[in-house]
Amino acid sequence: MKYKITSCIVMYDNNVEMLQKCIASFLNTNFKVKLFLIDNSPTDYLKILDKDDRIEYRHNPSNPGFGAAHNIAIQEALNCDSEYHIVLNPDIYFEKGTVEGMIDFMDKNKEFGQLLPKVTYPSEEIQYLCKRNPTFFDLFARGFMPNFLKKIFKKRLDKYEYKDHDYDEIMYDIPYLSGCFMLIRTSVFKTVGFFDDKIFMYLEDADLTRRILEVSRTVYYPKERIYHHFAKLTHKKLKFKWITIESAFIYFKKWGWFKHII
Repeated sequence: MKYKITSCIVMYDNNVEMLQKCIASFLNTNFKVKLFLIDNSPTDYLKILDKDDRIEYRHNPSNPGFGAAHNIAIQEALNCDSEYHIVLNPDIYFEKGTVEGMIDFMDKNKEFGQLLPKVTYPSEEIQYLCKRNPTFFDLFARGFMPNFLKKIFKKRLDKYEYKDHDYDEIMYDIPYLSGCFMLIRTSVFKTVGFFDDKIFMYLEDADLTRRILEVSRTVYYPKERIYHHFAKLTHKKLKFKWITIESAFIYFKKWGWFKHII
């Protein structure tokens, strides 16, 4: 069966109410859609969310990581010949018509393989989720450097997050778009492959966007907006800082340690 859009939410002991809001946002459309719920949680209690015939739930307690779990759904997207696939975080929600606006842009502009809309907190404060290709210094500074030192490198870090651009304007060919919401032309996966499943979590989005940009264009499209709660776990728990370091070693081994220094 052919779908206009498939999507996937990878779950791990998430807040049920937040997930319900995310799921309802995606399903609130007239497009023919399919949503995959890949549940990496130890138990399958989140199966209660499988209440719509457009949803397919899969329990995946081995928890191979964010990208590897999404790859399960990307393969299914190819199998059912969907035109677009959305990588969707469980803490995202948006208004009816938002996806339609993005798809309309992509349908009219075939050269773009990936789109990120404007992303804000529920308070409507902007999230700066367009980035230049990361360097080890940028990741270290953002994740580990004390605030008084961050102020010294503020200009550099602002440039890394495209704060030298207007986030109310369309921006083209961004090398690193956030994985919280990745609208991707499904045919692109046939060329560049899926997420790198060696990366458990973090920087898998940087790696995939970078490969997509080698074969098509990317776009930040602020005419449509989504809301993102954004837990910032990397900045709160040592466990997630270590995961980021492991991901960085895999990423820089692939792309080089000293390239793209700002």
